[in-house]
Amino acid sequence: MERLMKPAEYAKELGISRQAVYAKIKRGILKAKDVEGKLYIVVEGGEENASSSAPKPETDRKPSQNSASKASSAPLENDVKQEYEALLAAKDETISVLKGTVKDLKKSNKQITTTLKGEIDLLKEAFYEMRTLYMHQIEHKKSPEAIDVTTEAVVEEEREYVSLKKFFKAYGITSEKKQEKIQKRLKKAQKAGDPRIVKESGKLRVDASADYGDIF
Repeated sequence: MERLMKPAEYAKELGISRQAVYAKIKRGILKAKDVEGKLYIVVEGGEENASSSAPKPETDRKPSQNSASKASSAPLENDVKQEYEALLAAKDETISVLKGTVKDLKKSNKQITTTLKGEIDLLKEAFYEMRTLYMHQIEHKKSPEAIDVTTEAVVEEEREYVSLKKFFKAYGITSEKKQEKIQKRLKKAQKAGDPRIVKESGKLRVDASADYGDIF
């Protein structure tokens, strides 16, 4: 005697999915009957349990979703790990390049600063020299000329001797290197008997109104 079971009931009794039941019907493993538009599994009489005539559920049971998920996620995890390692390597390389760039910039900046400082010192010296020459020209124009040439009278102006400190300040000479250079020339001129330069108490003093174009 035949016994009819709904696919869901049959699947529950065997412990398999309904999809597996429909697949068995399609392959002809299970016999099914349409009753008033509904599909039923035909179970032969004398069988108390549909599982006696059906294959063991283990053979038809699909792999669990967790197993499939783990299998599919394994390659993804490997890809993510590789990408992460690549990013770390790229980060280290980028940091190394940036450190090198910063180091080069600091070195270049130091060189530029040194060069600029030297150029500024040269410009200052040139400015002071131009200023000195200009002051000498003005003083030379203001200096009195001989009035009576026929008598060849020489009028000697009163000389005013000042210290080297005031002398350098008057001509705007602030560079120590330049001061040392001029001081050596003044000493040499004083020893040679230059009246513009005298030595008092072991220190040089110079005529403030004289022209020192040959010294500079």
